[in-house]
Amino acid sequence: MKKYKKNSGGNLLLKTGMVWAVLLVATVLMFFISIAIGSVRFSLPEIWYALWHEDAGNAYVIIYSLRLPRALLAILVGASLSSAGALLQAVMRNPLADPGTIGVSAGAGTAAITILLLFPNMTLSVPLFAFIGAAIACVLIYLLAWNDGINPVRIILAGVAVNAVLGGYNSFLQLQNSDNLSGVLAFMNGSLSGRNWTHVRVMALYAGIGLFLAFLCIRNANALQLGDEMAKNLGVRVNASRIALSAVSAFLAAATVSEVGMIGFVGLVAPHIARMLVGSDYKVLLPTSMLTGAFMVLLADTIGRSIWPGTEIPVGIMMSVFGGPFFLYMLRKRGNFNGA
Repeated sequence: MKKYKKNSGGNLLLKTGMVWAVLLVATVLMFFISIAIGSVRFSLPEIWYALWHEDAGNAYVIIYSLRLPRALLAILVGASLSSAGALLQAVMRNPLADPGTIGVSAGAGTAAITILLLFPNMTLSVPLFAFIGAAIACVLIYLLAWNDGINPVRIILAGVAVNAVLGGYNSFLQLQNSDNLSGVLAFMNGSLSGRNWTHVRVMALYAGIGLFLAFLCIRNANALQLGDEMAKNLGVRVNASRIALSAVSAFLAAATVSEVGMIGFVGLVAPHIARMLVGSDYKVLLPTSMLTGAFMVLLADTIGRSIWPGTEIPVGIMMSVFGGPFFLYMLRKRGNFNGA
């Protein structure tokens, strides 16, 4: 029996290592493809030369100043959103949960849209207000869901209600400011267009903090998905853990919203794919979700700016186009979402 368990653990470790290796190689390949293709195509030697020599002319400008920061930002955004979704799925014990579903992203988006439309001279403060909006939405959801404790079902229902109300407010605000929607539409659809090294540095800081906190939450995430009673028996403070995990998720979601706008389905689909590949243990699920989300956003952005010459489709729209049908396919194929 002990030998069987040892072999089983070794097989799981080998499988996880293979999955990580495949995802890492796929992401690296996608990274170079995203830099190589576009309105102007470059070979690998041209890319390598342009990265290290400013005298490469237009190639240097296009590769180093435009495509490279965009690709890095896509990776950071994908890792952050997928981690946020994975944490919320532990909180809710429901793989249908993600920052967009329960209203956290909507809170960040609403605050940002309000600044962009009503206070355009305060555009530089959008990240701050996105964080505040996400925090307020998160607090409101928990207040509505609280009844001698927090029940995952009530959190989801409260989140859906908050999401609907904020969506209505956003639509009203856009109707009242229909002459000034160009920047807001790009924000609502989630776009990496025009992002530069400043955005990468800011997002790297946010992602670094948020992902570090996410890894600190692994033990509590594993406990929460076992159920409240089991988590209490393991010495976990259930309500405090739910609030802490939700706060980290809100931080990661607000960071991405403030930098690139609203991008859906990453936090929903990436953790589910990761769960199918490596199981439900957050020690391996969280890193796998990060790699999967990074690859997904990088792929979606590359296709969006390459599939239609002369036109760029925002990454948020591409994720909706591919993410929605994929999730419905998985729903029909598996019949339930009980994890691995």
